[in-house]
Amino acid sequence: MTGPVLAVDQGTSGTKALVICPERGVIGTGFVAVRTRHLPGGLMEADPVELYDSVLVAGRRALAEAGEPVTAFGLANQGETVLAWDPGTGRPLTDAIVRQDRRAESLCAGLGEHAEELRSLTGLPLDPCFAAPKMAWIRRHLTTEGVVTTTDAWLVHRLTGAFVTDAATAGRTHLLDLDRMQWSARALDLYGLSAEHLPGIVDNAQLVGTTKEFGSKIPLTGLATDQQAALLAQRVTGPGGAKCTYGTGAFLLAHTGDTPRRSTSGLVSSVAWRLAGEPGYCLDGQVYTAASAVRWLTDLGVISGPADLDRVGGAVLDAGGVTFVPALAGLAAPWWRGDLRGSLTGLGLDTGPGHLVRALCEGLAAQVTELAEAAETDLGAPLTALRVDGGLTRSALLMQTQADLLQRPVEVSTLPDATALGVGALAHLGSDPVDFLPDGRPSAVYEPRISAAEAADRLGVFRTAVATLLEGPVAGSGAGAPA
Repeated sequence: MTGPVLAVDQGTSGTKALVICPERGVIGTGFVAVRTRHLPGGLMEADPVELYDSVLVAGRRALAEAGEPVTAFGLANQGETVLAWDPGTGRPLTDAIVRQDRRAESLCAGLGEHAEELRSLTGLPLDPCFAAPKMAWIRRHLTTEGVVTTTDAWLVHRLTGAFVTDAATAGRTHLLDLDRMQWSARALDLYGLSAEHLPGIVDNAQLVGTTKEFGSKIPLTGLATDQQAALLAQRVTGPGGAKCTYGTGAFLLAHTGDTPRRSTSGLVSSVAWRLAGEPGYCLDGQVYTAASAVRWLTDLGVISGPADLDRVGGAVLDAGGVTFVPALAGLAAPWWRGDLRGSLTGLGLDTGPGHLVRALCEGLAAQVTELAEAAETDLGAPLTALRVDGGLTRSALLMQTQADLLQRPVEVSTLPDATALGVGALAHLGSDPVDFLPDGRPSAVYEPRISAAEAADRLGVFRTAVATLLEGPVAGSGAGAPA
């Protein structure tokens, strides 16, 4: 009988740990919130020690609740969050610069003439959300000591002593040659990072090392960046399927098979995973602010938290003419205008909290619909449905709005913690190569309740509001934005 595994998802706003048994499902859970510092100018930072401690505490809580040993360990990471650290001691030399941080915009602007070359090499547009601009910024402004990597390499080193990153995370740096699946000497040179000692690139399911940080000795056999782990958990393992995770941001990924497909619609071409040396690729796009936009509405006192979305939004029939473009950290795919700020229009004396909630749900759903339509254009075929996961999928209002605007069924994952489930499956695959995923049946399916014509009208209003933002003055570089 196959034993349970420990799966840890170290995310932007918290760390979730699950102990997953093939026969009994989730038998232990642990969660630790982590804090990010929002600073003027679009800066976001986190304390690396807090991130590491959250992995240990969440993992130990899950193991204590399960009350039995595990056979393997999997770790998912934030993707593009970076730091400098001392490989001799493991001590952080800088704070962690979080994926949404915009401080490297001017650096990207300086590389603008190489944007298309870098896109061709790496599959990614030139944007400060990716790891390499932040890494280069650290080297220019903070320290030249130690190594500078994504957080996963540091966490793995602290846990096991290994110095590695997985293929999917490497694909989010802007330094990976997408076709050859190795570090690009040309990209490193353009960023001024040629002298860097970078981690080795490993498969997403293989033995990396062992850790005693959770008590008994556990092999680390699964690694992934968060969205690719969720893609696997949703069983989107071949061309034509797509999933969207509604977390701090919203992330839509569509599988493209065993060869990379360069987007012509503003999406990103990435590594989905590499298993037994064989690559899988995907297209992806992101909405910078999803749960973070809900938190913003909470901080204003409009709602008391995400659980209020349905109650407050359900108190009114529609958005009352209010249009919200929730670009509170800029617009990502397919526009790639991180310099923009959000807009809230159509307000009146009769506007109430319910209208604002509905306008937020429509704004989030409209952005995800834009990503889905871009994926359909690149794939040359329609998506039959959208599989979704993440905390905000608990909102029936948001999910119904998504189905209405998308005009496709929205299938909600049985387990909201799909990222942890996916990296748990990788950990299991790295130690015992048999299928470890649940059957994939959704917990709920939302069908469109409005006509295609009404959906087009509502999307048209949103797109007009976005066009108004795009036509405004440029506040930042916009470097590398797709044509």
